[in-house]
Amino acid sequence: MKNEKLNLKFRTEIYNSDPAIVEEIVRSTGYFYDYEIPVARELAEERLARGEESGYFFVFATIEEKVVAYACYGPIACTNGSFDLYWIVTHQDWRGKGIGQQLLGATINEVKKLNGRMLIAETSTKEQYKPTRKFYENNNFLLEATIVDFYEIGDGKAMYVKRFD
Repeated sequence: MKNEKLNLKFRTEIYNSDPAIVEEIVRSTGYFYDYEIPVARELAEERLARGEESGYFFVFATIEEKVVAYACYGPIACTNGSFDLYWIVTHQDWRGKGIGQQLLGATINEVKKLNGRMLIAETSTKEQYKPTRKFYENNNFLLEATIVDFYEIGDGKAMYVKRFD
């Protein structure tokens, strides 16, 4: 039920418990390869260890203090105001409730606070990622590039960009 009232809150600080929560959220979706899941956790661990110097920033979506979704983003080296959206994931139990859209909005607000002028999201061209591509399109990201066979033969990379006014 997308219209049900959720007491959704956002936080940008990272806690010691977050790497395990990030791993749980990513694992719950069933979308990612086993070798991708530890990468999500490692980014949270890197942020804990090095702070802003890590280049990884987070927005956590919580309901009654339980993390139900998160986004990880960061500035792209050697650019002025370009940011990558590394991960945006909602726990499987909470999908379909509009949380991802609100989380994306909160993430964009944080990027703008860092003088971001664009956010770049990359995803697979495989059929199973069609809902992900639709999510970006529905949130006014433009498909600006596709690289055929990027991840492996038959699995290309779609690059979406949202520019800020």
